[in-house]
Amino acid sequence: MTAEPELVLHRDAGVLARAAAARLITRLVDAQTARGEASLVLTGGGIGIALLRAVRSNPALDAVDWGKVDIWWGDERFVAAGSPDRNERQAREALLDHIPVDPKRIFPMGHLAAPTAGGDVEGRASASGYTDPESAAAEYTALLATRAVAGSAVPSFDVVLLGLGPEGHVASLFPDSPAVVATEPVVAVHDCPKPPPERVTLTLPAIQSAHEVWVIVAGEEKADAVAASFSGAGPITIPATGAVGRDRSLWLADRAAASRLPGWQ
Repeated sequence: MTAEPELVLHRDAGVLARAAAARLITRLVDAQTARGEASLVLTGGGIGIALLRAVRSNPALDAVDWGKVDIWWGDERFVAAGSPDRNERQAREALLDHIPVDPKRIFPMGHLAAPTAGGDVEGRASASGYTDPESAAAEYTALLATRAVAGSAVPSFDVVLLGLGPEGHVASLFPDSPAVVATEPVVAVHDCPKPPPERVTLTLPAIQSAHEVWVIVAGEEKADAVAASFSGAGPITIPATGAVGRDRSLWLADRAAASRLPGWQ
C-alpha cells in the first residue's frame, strides 16, 4: 500500500529549503527515537542541494545523531569521481563534509573509472570506479541488500528525497525510458535527454519501499511538470506520479512551481 500525495506550499524557494530542512531534521530525530538509527536517500539539483545547505545552517542540526544515519543516493551521473556533476560531490560540499557522519554509513553510487596510462579505463572495483553504469548499478543493488532486512531487496528508507525535472522525471527516471518500468532496485540509464547521458538510478519499486517519499520542487519552469504530476497521468508518461511512499508521499513546493495547479495559485 502507498500513500496518496500531499502538497505543502511555501512562499519561495528560500523558505521552501529552510522549511524542508527543519522537517527533515525532525523526521530523522523521530526515526532515531524509534529505532536508534535512520536511513536517508539524497537527491541532487538546485533545490535539493539548497535543502542540504539549509540543514547545515539549521540551529537544530545537532539534534540528529549523524553518526547513526545511513546516507544513500537516488541517482548519480556516471562520470569521474571528482566531477562537479556528481550528486555525491555536491552533497559532501553542502553538508556531509561538515557534520559528524560515519564514513562507513555513506553509500555513494559508483563512478566512472579513471583512464590508465595506456588510455584504457581501470577495472570495475568500486574503489577505482567502473567501466560501465551496469556494473555500478549491480554493485549498488548488492550494497542495498546488505542493509535490508531478510526478504527485502532494499533497506526500509525513512525518507527518500527527490527533485523534479521539467518533463516530470524523478531520480534518473525519464518519461518513456525502460528504467521507469524496471523491477530491479537499481539500473543503468543510457541516452538521457539531459547531460550527462549515462546515469545510475534507483527504480520506482526501490523508491516506493520507503516510509516517506518527498518531492521537492521550486521555480515556475517546473510548473507544467507539477501540474502534470497531479493530472492522473501514469509513471511511464510522468515518472513523478510513481514517487510515492508507504506511509507518506509529500510534495514540498514553492508557489511558482504550483502556479498551474487549480486552486493552489
